[in-house]
Amino acid sequence: MSKDEENLWQGIEASARDALVVRDYETGSFAQRLRSPGVEAGELMAVNRRQPEVKRTWIPGVDIFARKIFAQLHRGSFGEFVRQNKGALAKIGFWPKQWSGARMFAGTAKGFHVHPPSIPADTTSEKWHRRLFIRQPENYSLRRYNDEQWDVMFFLQGRAEIILCDIRAGLARRVMRFFVDGDNHRSKSNVGIVIPPGVAHAIRAEGAEDVIMVYGTSTVFHPEFEGRIASEVEIAELPEGWKEFLKP
Repeated sequence: MSKDEENLWQGIEASARDALVVRDYETGSFAQRLRSPGVEAGELMAVNRRQPEVKRTWIPGVDIFARKIFAQLHRGSFGEFVRQNKGALAKIGFWPKQWSGARMFAGTAKGFHVHPPSIPADTTSEKWHRRLFIRQPENYSLRRYNDEQWDVMFFLQGRAEIILCDIRAGLARRVMRFFVDGDNHRSKSNVGIVIPPGVAHAIRAEGAEDVIMVYGTSTVFHPEFEGRIASEVEIAELPEGWKEFLKP
């Protein structure tokens, strides 16, 4: 602690002063904030993805697209998810084979999930991923939607923190951390999110509301496609006394 800082905190006892840490409120660059502590999804919609800093930070294949939520006076709200033949999913040629819904209680989280990429037999994982997402990123016909699980997510209620981590062989390890608003919070952060296989994803309910989400997948549910990494947060441990009582 500098002399000026010591003078500032001279009114508290020395032992507490020695342990004192002051939080750094510097905002940092876009890349630093996207990795941690995270940005609003609306900010992701506003950036130019071709800018060098954004391009170096964005996870290839991840897509985030805006949704418009309309207030309906005295009744609630209305918002489209996506149209099959128009918009973000039509552009990339992805239409879900299965739609599902989920509720997350306030204060809970889903640990990291990851779905296995499908790699053609005549190439390596590294070469395939670089071809698919680096050399030919707009050749959407190469994507193997029928053989691997892509997700598209929408949030109807609450506020969610999304953390994505790219763990695909051959691609740089990148992290995107951002906050999405449910339809009951109309804002620029009402978005849809496309997540490729090989990108680990975790979700936390932010605030005091339950989070309700709807998501579509490019394949029907396959248990073997559901990989877990560091998902202990999903397990509610029994009290020690209960575990002791249940021992055989």
